[in-house]
Formats: sequence, C-alpha cells, structure tokens
Amino acid sequence: MYAGDVAEQRGAAVHRHSWSEEPARPDAPEIESWVLGQTAPLIEAVGGRPLLIAKSLGTNAAAIAAERSLPAVWLTPVLTLPWVVEALSRATAPFLLVGGTADKLWDGDAARRLSPHVLEVPAADHGMYVPGPLTESIAVLSRVVVAMEEFLDEIGWPGDALAAPAR
Repeated sequence: MYAGDVAEQRGAAVHRHSWSEEPARPDAPEIESWVLGQTAPLIEAVGGRPLLIAKSLGTNAAAIAAERSLPAVWLTPVLTLPWVVEALSRATAPFLLVGGTADKLWDGDAARRLSPHVLEVPAADHGMYVPGPLTESIAVLSRVVVAMEEFLDEIGWPGDALAAPAR
C-alpha cells in the first residue's frame, strides 16, 4: 500500500493489480509466463515508461521490465528463482531490491551483485516482519518508504511515468 502511495505522492497515477487466480506452483518455471500474461496487458494499457512496483510473486515480471527498460521497485523479490535473477541481470533501467535476511527467498549477495540500490533488513522475514515488538516491524516499513523515496529521487522519477504496482 505505501509503495503505491510513494509514487502517488509524486503525481503518478497508480494502477493496482491483483492476480486473477492463485497460481498452481509459484516456484515452477511456468510462473514467469503466467505473471507476464497477467501484467503485460496492464503495462500496455498504461503506456509510456511506467515504474513497476511488485512484491514477491510479482517479481516474475522482471523479464518485461528488462525487455522494455522499465525502472522498478522489487519488494521481497524471489531471488531463489533462477529466471528472476537472470531477468534482473538483463535490466538496463535502475531498480531497487528490498528484502530481509530471514527471508528464505532473499539472497543478499545476489541482490548486491544485481543492483546498487538495495535495502537489506537484518532479521526481516518475507513479510518484512522482524522479531520483537510490532513497532519494530512498523519501523521497517518506514525504512522501506524512505528507501523508495531516495531511490526515486536518485533516478529522477517520475518524469512522465506512471506507476503500475503488481502483486
């Protein structure tokens, strides 16, 4: 929610997407084409050079971001899927990777190889929750928002872009 708000506060029109159904196997190679089939029509409808914002499963859209040179914010990307890492390695537009060291789907070394824009939160799980009082996890959310704002400042976004979060 807040990721879209960051884009919206910059004057972007935010186009939220929810999956039409649950995928059968989110770790199978077919998932990439399934995600692309869900996100490509939205990206086409938005037009221009939108910023992609996606969490977890949505990072399978990294291939379309690479093909179209679209900037992106990948929240808890699935860096254990080789096709996601390969697509990210082909990207020419800047992207931010956000993950936690307690997330089994996060690979901090790969993240730092793939992008200079990385927020790695110690002890954060796939939901970006950290151990301890809930206020500690809320503080993590604040760090994510700040990282997004700094990233977008650094790349000079939005320009004429629109935001298209995929979940």
